[in-house]
This record gives sequence, C-alpha cells and structure tokens, in this order.
Amino acid sequence: MATRKVIKRPPLAEVEILERVDKTDDLALVWIEKPEGYTFKPGQYCTIGHDGVERAYSIASAPHEERIELFIELVPVEEGGVLTPILWDLGEGDKVTIRPRAKGIFTFKDEKKHQLLVSTVTGVVPYVSFVRDYLQAGKSGHHFYVLEGASYLDEFVYDTEFIALSKEHPELITFVPTVSRPEEQRNNEWKGDKGRVNSIVLDKIQQLGLPTEETMIYACGHPGMIEDVKEKVVPLGFDFLEERFWKDD
Repeated sequence: MATRKVIKRPPLAEVEILERVDKTDDLALVWIEKPEGYTFKPGQYCTIGHDGVERAYSIASAPHEERIELFIELVPVEEGGVLTPILWDLGEGDKVTIRPRAKGIFTFKDEKKHQLLVSTVTGVVPYVSFVRDYLQAGKSGHHFYVLEGASYLDEFVYDTEFIALSKEHPELITFVPTVSRPEEQRNNEWKGDKGRVNSIVLDKIQQLGLPTEETMIYACGHPGMIEDVKEKVVPLGFDFLEERFWKDD
C-alpha cells in the first residue's frame, strides 16, 4: 500500500499592527511588523489573516523598509467581504498572522526602458514598491509612468508621494491620475485628467511617445480595467503583465 506524502506548511507568524491611517470610510493604510528574515520582491504580496481567515495583499513598502505597508479597501459583508470587515475593527496594537513567504510574479521587469504602470485605487500598491526600491537602489535608465484611476480624488492615497517624486526625479517618474466621476461634488476641486484610466491609456501612450519595442505595460486592480487595457495594447505589440484584484476579501 502506497503511503501518502504529508506536506507540512511552514508555521504562521503573529505580527502586530504598528499603525493605521484611515483615508476614507473604506480605504486605510496599515503598517504591520515585518517578521525577522522576511523577504520579498517589489510587486509581490503577503498573506495575512485573523481568526483563521486569510487573504493576500500586495505590499506597498520596499524590501529595505523596516515595516510592511499595506493599502486596504473595505469590502462589506453584504458584498462578500470576509477578512476586511474583521480588519476594520482592528487597530494599533492588535495582532494578525502572516505567512512566512511572499509570493507573486507581478514584479518589475527591467528589460524595457519605459515602464507604463496602470492601476485603479489599491492597484497602485505594487508600483509604490517598484519606485521606492528603484530609487533606494540608486538605479537609472528607466522611466516610470504611473497612470492611476479612481472614482474620487480622495482615493489617490499615494498622490502626494508620486507628485513629489515626479518633481524631484522628472527624468524617472511621471504621475497621471484621472477621476471617472468628475461631475460629482466630491470631485469639485479636481483639475486633472477625467475618465476611466483604461479609456485614456492609448491617448497617453501617444502623448508620451512610448515606443512599442521599448515599453513594458503593467495593469493592476479592477478586472474590467485590466481586460480593457489588455485588449487595447496587446494587439499593438506591447509587452503586458497583469495582476487582478477581486472583491472577495
């Protein structure tokens, strides 16, 4: 009789929530302890949990940072949310679990000079890690074009960081945020691009003069946005990488 091989999972680590900043009613920045020896590549995700419920979240911090930074969107229970309603009741000093290994292949591909980073709201997270790591390493020779879409201007949680970096490093970073509901009162002060981010991608590629053979296009966030961007750019010959965020957490 053949024996069944037992695969043992590495034990979970318990880490403390060090800081939490609520940006809107359903968006929050959360910093948690980084376990000793924990490593990851920019763009990868960690798996955290509470009371046995686990979900994966892309990491905003760069590998050299002492804390793990997460940008989390609340998915209500009535919309299928499981972990985020639990996390929303937690704060500084509370504990969550984290799996010992980061995973994911949505990582920086340095073969192309031009890096077009398309996202919706929390989908910007991997790009924050890309850029922070690139600058910390003192690299050069690439240009990051961050195209971020949101319904409302207050959902651009990393806009201040990207605007400052684009002024400090104009040869490396261009930030293009766009809102899809410019007519609503919540966007009264908006003076930037308008429309869904996937609807402006081709115009921005043309305006920025991005050559097909030297441009890598990434899309992270809402599945509908990703599919539309993919249908637009892949037939043109652009290299394309995607990371889909599903509202099932």
